[in-house]
Amino acid sequence: MQGQREQQALSGPEIWVRGPVAGPEQRQPERNARLTASPRRFAWVATHGGAGTTTLATVFGGHDTGRNWPRPEHGEPESILLVARTHATGLTAISHTLDTFRRGDAPPGLDLNAVVLVADAPGRLPRQLAEHVKLISSVIDVYHVPWMPAWRIGDLTAPLPRESADLARLTGTAAV
Repeated sequence: MQGQREQQALSGPEIWVRGPVAGPEQRQPERNARLTASPRRFAWVATHGGAGTTTLATVFGGHDTGRNWPRPEHGEPESILLVARTHATGLTAISHTLDTFRRGDAPPGLDLNAVVLVADAPGRLPRQLAEHVKLISSVIDVYHVPWMPAWRIGDLTAPLPRESADLARLTGTAAV
């Protein structure tokens, strides 16, 4: 029995491989080959009018679908980011759209990634709205875009604030 345990310790644990295993005759990639991944493509979906999908698509990249669902069969991304302003109407619209996904009523094949909340005014949210954001955050990842005075006058080249760093990483945007 002791010899069997020693043999097992020397040979290591049994490893299961899922999928086909390359035979020795198949060429392996060179050790110095670099693997690169392209950023994931997203569709920005507005949950209400004026949510800001056009601005976000311009600044962060991706496909602006407005208030429509993306159509992957037409080459549009199936990964979506739901967008709303942080006022009461916007947060209610996000909750309603999340409920559409919960019930299974969203078009099949769409991949809901996160919610993006765009500040509707400078400063902190009133307590009622902050509580609504907390509730939304309990069911899905939420990214925040703060008030951007430059965007209000049409300057989309202004540097992104550090509060948008996580969203920039998600979308593969370099400028933060």
